[in-house]
Amino acid sequence: MTSISNRRGLLGLGMAGGLILAAPTAVTGVFARDTKKPGADEAATPPEQLMRGHAILARVLLIYENGLRRAGQGEDIDPAVFTRAAEITKRFIHDHQEKVEEELVFARFKKAGRMVEIVSVLTSQHAAGAKLTDKVLAAAPQARNKEPREAMGRDVQALCAMYRPHMAREATDVFPTLRHLVTADEYAEIADEIMKRERQAVGADGFEKVAKQVAEVEKVIGLEDIGVFTPKS
Repeated sequence: MTSISNRRGLLGLGMAGGLILAAPTAVTGVFARDTKKPGADEAATPPEQLMRGHAILARVLLIYENGLRRAGQGEDIDPAVFTRAAEITKRFIHDHQEKVEEELVFARFKKAGRMVEIVSVLTSQHAAGAKLTDKVLAAAPQARNKEPREAMGRDVQALCAMYRPHMAREATDVFPTLRHLVTADEYAEIADEIMKRERQAVGADGFEKVAKQVAEVEKVIGLEDIGVFTPKS
């Protein structure tokens, strides 16, 4: 396994490393590159589009968990690993995806009077997740020190405990029901608007860039091979 110090160059940790952003306007500059193939995303349904964000968040949670576990065992994990993971979450999940869910999906349920209680809970969880991510960002630079690392670990545990059932409930209950609340034309309009907002937030091929940024962080701590998660017989 490549040492952590040798892997740092792969990620470009520090202020020059791709997704370390000072302002939302920087996101488009980092991610935008007009290489999108015509029709590449137009066929994707709203659930497919939104669950791509679920996958990004699930991978970030694995980075948090594995990085903190190994740091707690005495391994030197660069704090920028946690900073980069939290920045991705803040920019792509909280500032973009969750707003899309609330404004384009949850609003339809409230208007129809369907599943109002669950979408209200999911909305409150978005706000709670954003606050926890801000706490992770604040603690991450001190992650080599035991006390702030343990505090960050508690926040990460809270994120995992909330978001795993949150994402599951969206994927099994909310997103499939959306199709029954709107006409075919409205469903297509929602899909188009999701893609429009994604391009505005992270560029024409923004999702692919975000996925690559996550993969770079995974590579730094040896998670690029998903075989590491296979149980050993």
